[in-house]
Amino acid sequence: MSYCRQEGKDKIIFVTKEDHETPSSAELIADDPNDPYEDQGLILPNGDINWNCPCLGGMASGPCGEQFKSAFSCFHYSQEEIKGSDCLEQFRAMQECMQKYPELYPQEDDEDDAMKQSNTEESAPAAATDVQEEGSS
Repeated sequence: MSYCRQEGKDKIIFVTKEDHETPSSAELIADDPNDPYEDQGLILPNGDINWNCPCLGGMASGPCGEQFKSAFSCFHYSQEEIKGSDCLEQFRAMQECMQKYPELYPQEDDEDDAMKQSNTEESAPAAATDVQEEGSS
């Protein structure tokens, strides 16, 4: 006996084995690449940058969003032999902005130092325990 019940926002459907044996009559509809509400990748079908793409990790917004957009656009549209080599000023401006907000944009060196500090603190008690055990034998 199949049945359905609603629990809050969820709909729970119980089906029988017989229900699963019947082929589905559902028809899939092809995605419309021009649908503005459809999730798109980094580059839209018309070649523009999708600033709402989750792949950007929110870099296009925030205190340095405009600098990021400028640098990323320059790189994306760059026609230079070495892509982006004409964008040094934009990337420098983005980096200078990010350095003003280290809590939002941690530098790789800062992250490496934090990881080393964390690993040292975690391994220190184990090392002290090993020394005590060796000394007590």
